[in-house]
Amino acid sequence: MTDPAAFESIRVRAAQHGLFETTILHGQLTDSEPLSTALETAIRARRDQDAGIARSNVGGWHSRTDMLDWGGPAAAKLADMAIRMAKRMSHFTGTQPDWSVRMWANVSPPGALNMSHAHPGVLWAAVYYVATGEVGEGGELYLEDPRFPLPQMTWPGFRALGVDGQPQDPDFRIAPRRGDLILFPAWMRHGVRPYEGQGDRISIAMNLYVHQPAGA
Repeated sequence: MTDPAAFESIRVRAAQHGLFETTILHGQLTDSEPLSTALETAIRARRDQDAGIARSNVGGWHSRTDMLDWGGPAAAKLADMAIRMAKRMSHFTGTQPDWSVRMWANVSPPGALNMSHAHPGVLWAAVYYVATGEVGEGGELYLEDPRFPLPQMTWPGFRALGVDGQPQDPDFRIAPRRGDLILFPAWMRHGVRPYEGQGDRISIAMNLYVHQPAGA
C-alpha cells in the first residue's frame, strides 16, 4: 500500500484562459454637437405628434421603429456610422452581406427605465446618446453576462474569478455621455437602470441586420 505522504509534494500548475470573447464597442463621435442637436429636434417634434409604443420601456416615450423615415439626414448619418462600427467588428467568410438598420428613439424622464431584453433575429444592436441629463444619476446601460443564471441557481452569491483574479460581475454597466455610440451583440440581454436625474435622457436604439446581396 502506497504511503499517502508520497503524494504531499503534488501541486497543480495551470494556465487560466479567458474563452469566447464577447465584443462590445464603446465610441464617442467627434464633432457630434450639430448631429445631436438635429436628432434631438427631430425626436421632440415626433414625440409631440405620436404617442409612441410600449416595448421594454417603463415610463418615458418609445417611438415606432421607423425613425429613418422621419429623422432626416442626421438619422441617416447615424445609421451609417453604426454600420461602419459593426463592419469593423465583423468577419464574413465568402460573400459579403448587405446591411440595413431599423432605428427608434427613447425619451426617458426621471424615474424611467428599460427592462432587461434582447433583440432576436438581429446581428448587432447599437445605442446613441443624444442627451444624458445629469450624469451620475442612474440611467446606466447594463449588459448581462449570459452565463450568469446557471451558477447563481447552484449557489447564490457565487462569482467565478476572471483572468485578472477578480470576481466577475453579473453585468457590465456603462454611464453614458452625450455623443456616445455603443455597439454590442443583439443576443445579449440588456436594459437601462432607473434614471433619477433632472431633465430628459434621450437615446436612439438601432437594430443592425445583414442580408444576402441581391442576385447572390
